[in-house]
Amino acid sequence: MELKYFRLIKTIAEEGNIANSSERLFLTQSALSHQLRDLEERLGFKVFHRTRNKWNLTEEGEELHKLANTLLKSIEEGFQTIQQIKEGSKGTIRLSAECHSFFHGLPAFVQKMAVLYPEIQIDLSLGATHQTISQILSDELDIAIVTTEPATEVLTSMKVFKDEIFVLMHKEHFLHELDYIDASHFSDAHLIINSFPMENVSVYEHFLKPNRITPRKISAIPFTEVSLQMVKANMGLMCLPKWTLNSFKLPEDLIFKRIGKYGLKRTHYLVVKEENRNKKHFEAFIANFQEEFVG
Repeated sequence: MELKYFRLIKTIAEEGNIANSSERLFLTQSALSHQLRDLEERLGFKVFHRTRNKWNLTEEGEELHKLANTLLKSIEEGFQTIQQIKEGSKGTIRLSAECHSFFHGLPAFVQKMAVLYPEIQIDLSLGATHQTISQILSDELDIAIVTTEPATEVLTSMKVFKDEIFVLMHKEHFLHELDYIDASHFSDAHLIINSFPMENVSVYEHFLKPNRITPRKISAIPFTEVSLQMVKANMGLMCLPKWTLNSFKLPEDLIFKRIGKYGLKRTHYLVVKEENRNKKHFEAFIANFQEEFVG
């Protein structure tokens, strides 16, 4: 039985006649009468006793009227609850990522969130990448994407993304014949990074530093396009996950090499203060972020 019939029964019972009901339901009297006849034929019984000035519910109609009241009240309460949830999903979220490469995918996600949750404002912070955890603890940031899970009960961490870092080099680079690049090979190399400090560079923090290796030369260049041109000119090498270059057309003379025999893999964590985890706008952000990035 369609919902419109329950609204029809409830309205006629409350108004007492078809004329007032047609105005309330924005239907002509003819259309309303047709719907009611159609319903009674399907049910096999009369819902109303008709008189010139008053329509009264039959015994069966009384039961349908009770059911209509219960059903429509439940629907109304459900929509009120949804509205309360939606209204609760408002606020500002200050977001940053430890790894610059993650900023390649964030703008599109922020744009999507703006459509789904116009009351949630997401502010991207590009200048706090080397101190994201300390800034969350001091309430300067709300959410951070990091590659090392923080060991504190004050923060909640969620695994959201896994990737692998490769070396990008010119095919005539002096390391090009190797099957993979070991830590010692970096000692004579020119490494091009996004920015200092080195503790924020994954290949250094998770691969070179544990092996006590520092590249011969390190250049910080914040623009990927410029870095790629330098690699193309065989002036250095970059270390980054392949997915961050999806939007670039790579020259054919550039090649990827694995870092270490088994590859340099990392996990990205979404970190938020435990006290904020269950706030409505944080819940909305986290749920959609996991849906977008979990891999």
